[in-house]
Amino acid sequence: MDNFHIETAQNVTIQQNVANLSTRIGSFIIDMFIIGGYYLIIYLILDSLNLNNSGDVYLIYGLLSLPVFFYSLLFETLMNGQSPGKFLNKIRVTKLDGSKPTFSNFLIRWMLRLVDISMASGSVALLTILLNGKGQRLGDMAAGTTVISEKKFISINDTVAVDIPEEYQPTFPQVTVLTDKDIQTIKELYLKAKRRGNHNIIVKIHQKIVDLTGIQTEMKPIDFVDIVIKDYNYFTQQM
Repeated sequence: MDNFHIETAQNVTIQQNVANLSTRIGSFIIDMFIIGGYYLIIYLILDSLNLNNSGDVYLIYGLLSLPVFFYSLLFETLMNGQSPGKFLNKIRVTKLDGSKPTFSNFLIRWMLRLVDISMASGSVALLTILLNGKGQRLGDMAAGTTVISEKKFISINDTVAVDIPEEYQPTFPQVTVLTDKDIQTIKELYLKAKRRGNHNIIVKIHQKIVDLTGIQTEMKPIDFVDIVIKDYNYFTQQM
């Protein structure tokens, strides 16, 4: 349930990073704390005004509870798919195609909260999300929405780092004249060219490294660039 792909009408593939269940539950708990704080403030204000024992106290609480009743609908509509809890955990309601939900989408989600969450203490929502695979509870399925994570996930391929064995012996100490930015660019271009079998790009990378470092070698360009990236990591780890 971590992610799924959508193929749009324009043949563009969109990867949705589905918010994990624990994050959604955490966001719900934060929202419940906010609602609890709201009720506490109401109680203290009414108590200070000696209204908690008045004959109209239930009517007053009923009226003041309207914002709580519409809590998720109001915030998700006004905050572009986020409640305060979702905002703090960097998750957001979005349509399955990645576009922004309309008010009707938010309204359908909110209306089905009664079945998803309120009536069964969240068990229906929990089961549906686990079985669905797209992060959807019943309200999401009816509204054509899901909840995605906006957190950035960085892999080792997004950094200058590479895995090198502990007994690794460097070949070219000249690589230390390069910068992290140089190596990051070299690594990105090299890995992309290697995946696509684009030898011409690797030859150009090889030549650029030679120009920058003055290294002279008879190595094949593909082996040379790989060694340069590893050597750079070796020397920078020693600093």
